Amino acid sequence: MISWYGYSLAALLLLGSQRFLYKVAAHHGFASGRVTTVFMATVTLLSCGLYLFQPHAQPSLYPLVMLSLANSLSFTVSTRANIEALRHLSAGIIFPLTRLSLACVVVVSLIWFDETLTTGQWLGMILAFSVIYLLSQEARFDAASPQALRRGLGLVLVCILCGTVASVSSKLAAVSTDKAAFMALSYLVGTLFSGLTSRVKKNTPPRQSWWPTVALGGAMGVLNFLGFYAFLNALESGPLSAIILITGMHFIIAMVLSVLIYREAVTWRRVAAMVLTVGTVVLLKA
Repeated sequence: MISWYGYSLAALLLLGSQRFLYKVAAHHGFASGRVTTVFMATVTLLSCGLYLFQPHAQPSLYPLVMLSLANSLSFTVSTRANIEALRHLSAGIIFPLTRLSLACVVVVSLIWFDETLTTGQWLGMILAFSVIYLLSQEARFDAASPQALRRGLGLVLVCILCGTVASVSSKLAAVSTDKAAFMALSYLVGTLFSGLTSRVKKNTPPRQSWWPTVALGGAMGVLNFLGFYAFLNALESGPLSAIILITGMHFIIAMVLSVLIYREAVTWRRVAAMVLTVGTVVLLKA
């Protein structure tokens, strides 16, 4: 049987690969609303299939609906803001800064869920925030203009707030309702919300082919479905504070791929952050 730590590592790799596709979308000028809609529709279909073909008890409707609404709306807004932020600052800056939501989630888990951390896990948490601090120092050198910096950081703040809500609602859903039903309903609402808002977006590129959008959004959806399901399985038996710190390091995967494929700059801070991330993941297993 796979432990919560094993599920967390799987979620780390899968969600990190999915986050890199945000960079791909931003780099090629895809409309964030369209990509997000296709991505969420893909997860909705896969989750419905999982729910229909696996044995399950009938979930309680009220917590399922409320948690799904909270998760879907916060995650949809966060996804759109993340892609838009990548138009103003590089992946090596955006991805770690959005992970400041980890601080909020850890505080909630220690207070609300009454969780405790071992000495090794506390050290891992310190390393995790050291990574974020190191990379945040580069933000002022990364922006093309002060206006781009303000816009990028404003969108990052939206990601942080929404990411906190999404993580806490996921923990509550993992321990109180059916995971497949939660994913299906959450992403269905997210699909509808993203689709409606993207239709009224005035700066959507004209005559943009749907096929590349469908392919990219579909790939995001498959990776997210597998990663999010692994994440929920980890939350079902493991501590939110440790799991969110492990999976929250997924931006390192996206950073490495951005360097390899898009030749983003490699600095001593970014190299140090990658090394510290490995230490974080190892220590959090304690």
